[in-house]
Amino acid sequence: MPPQNPTREVFLHLAPWAQAVFYVVGGLASLVFVYGFWRRIAKYRRGRREDRFDRLGRRIARACLTILSNSTVRKGERLGGTAHTLILWGFVVLFIGTVIVAIDHDVLRFFGLKLLQGGFYLGFSAVLDVFGVLLVLGLVAMIARRALVRPAALDYARADEQGGRYDRSAYATDDAIFLWLLFFIAVSGFLVEGLRIAQTMPEFERWSPVGWALAGVLGGLSEGALHDAHLWTWWIHGIAVLSFVAYVPFSKMMHIVTDAANLVFVDERAGRRLPAPPKDAGSSRSAGYARITDFTWKELLDLDACTKCGRCHVACPANAAGTTLSPRDLILDLRTFANRALGTPEWLEQRFLEGSAWPANGGPDVDVATRVVRPETLWSCTSCMACMQACPVGIEHLTSIVQMRRHLVDQGSVDDNLQSALTSLADYGNSFGQSPKKRGRWTKGLSFEVKDARKEPVEYLWFVGDFASYDPRIQALSRQVAEVFERAGVDFGILYDAERNAGNDVRRVGEEGLFEMLSEENVEALGAARFKAIVTTDPHTLNTLRNEYPDLGAQYAVHHYTGLLAELLADGRLRVAKPLGRAVTYHDPCYLARYNGEVDAPREVMRALGLDLCEMPRCGANTFCCGAGGGRIWMDTSNETRRTSEQRIEEALALGGVRTFVTACPKDYTMYCDAVKTLGKEGEIEVKDLIELVAEALDGADASPASRAQ
Repeated sequence: MPPQNPTREVFLHLAPWAQAVFYVVGGLASLVFVYGFWRRIAKYRRGRREDRFDRLGRRIARACLTILSNSTVRKGERLGGTAHTLILWGFVVLFIGTVIVAIDHDVLRFFGLKLLQGGFYLGFSAVLDVFGVLLVLGLVAMIARRALVRPAALDYARADEQGGRYDRSAYATDDAIFLWLLFFIAVSGFLVEGLRIAQTMPEFERWSPVGWALAGVLGGLSEGALHDAHLWTWWIHGIAVLSFVAYVPFSKMMHIVTDAANLVFVDERAGRRLPAPPKDAGSSRSAGYARITDFTWKELLDLDACTKCGRCHVACPANAAGTTLSPRDLILDLRTFANRALGTPEWLEQRFLEGSAWPANGGPDVDVATRVVRPETLWSCTSCMACMQACPVGIEHLTSIVQMRRHLVDQGSVDDNLQSALTSLADYGNSFGQSPKKRGRWTKGLSFEVKDARKEPVEYLWFVGDFASYDPRIQALSRQVAEVFERAGVDFGILYDAERNAGNDVRRVGEEGLFEMLSEENVEALGAARFKAIVTTDPHTLNTLRNEYPDLGAQYAVHHYTGLLAELLADGRLRVAKPLGRAVTYHDPCYLARYNGEVDAPREVMRALGLDLCEMPRCGANTFCCGAGGGRIWMDTSNETRRTSEQRIEEALALGGVRTFVTACPKDYTMYCDAVKTLGKEGEIEVKDLIELVAEALDGADASPASRAQ
């Protein structure tokens, strides 16, 4: 006779001694988990201190929202993101259900209380069955994605091939254990439920729809067979669950914990604002990171948070260009080394075979910037931040790369071309090696005199930048910007020879001392000028003035010129005389769109000009890279087998019918003009800065730099 009060027995058919065995095994599994977890904590404690505990409540709330919405995982990955959402919510709800069962059986019953009965038990059973099904569906989808779809992101082949002397098969094994063990736990759990219900078939168990359906199928077995099958299946399921618990700290499963922690402690301004060198870096230590213990505890946590999803790998322009840089490989190599050097066990890790460049005897004092990560790999980074944009778990790749670059700079391990540029920047304040007195010469030939903001107050201080001041091609664009501003009645001025390179790329190269020198001179010049806001045509300058100079005591409103143009067109201070009415495509500069989230203003300008914008697949904050950032424009790029600027032009040509490629960054303009010539596509597509199209629409006639060059 089935019980009238809906409930169930937790240890059905298990004798007291068997229950005791289960608790002992469970305790041992928990101890293994705690041991593995403690070893991880001990590793993080060997990293440098860093305060990431400010506004902790806000941090936790933000991380919880990100995790429960699964927003970062779903971004740009429909199948994988949906599957992960199902797995996440299925796992979370089943975990909560297990905790409720434990509390009910191991705590409340000793106080004469019982939670799992009556209506609560019925709802509890239904919810767990539904989310158990979602878990199974998510796991099936994820398994199918890996077995059938095989996205490029999940190809574990290294960008730096190490002469083929490596083995990453353990990564695939770890992935398989994670997915199939969870799948087995979910399916065997349903089977245990079905076998339990089949023995008595109480009507209220219809609230466990999956278990009830399985019970109907299994009901034909004898009572003894059902009893034995349930007992054996219960033990197999239980051992699988406890194995999962013990395995977590030594496997990919640990991302359940490390990813949550990483999202709590992520710096929302990471990359946009780089940290100063460690305060304890003195004459006896490198200014950057030389040893694994130079990394902060958060950066060591970054290494463990990586799930090997490969999104940063496929998003990285340096990887697309065929260099040895893969952000994923860099993080995984540092993790492998940190685990070995700091004694953190990882059961299934990559192996390096004899003949590879991997340090065979790697202790904590091994130089990570030269022996674990190769210098040419670090110098390949364009600092575009695509890796951080793509990462769903808050890994701050760029900060670690720059810190290791600082060490290379400190050791003199610098590309000759880069060293020449840095020398020019130190001597002249610009990378062209030109006298500061020539910085304002581009203004000659204008029909008006550009104000000197040091001598008279202006509304906008135009921080012009190196390329816009010295490169002949970009000088012509600068004159057009000045003419448009003058036509709109914008009250603006410049610093003339007091302006220095803002230092954005200098800092990302790793030359912190030079950045400090340049920024100090600029801060002094800005302090001596009188203005309300800064405008610049250079997104690199925009980023460092907006995000890094405030730490130096220079906090100003900083605008990109596209935002000012959009405002001038919107309020009628600029009027279009001739809508252009042609198809164009637009490249979002990394430092404008991804770094600073400014994607609307350039498009508003193009709409006002009557242009038909055809977007490339990678646009907005998901833009590609011209390859100039991070100091790459100053370096030997012969290690690139397929330049990103050329890939971008080919992407634009693939749109069909688009003959104008629009830029809004001096470096972009330079890189893409060169790419068109290199590809021999001059007759098929033309690179235009947005200001050229504005001038053309205002004048009703073509106004190219060539026609305005002095």
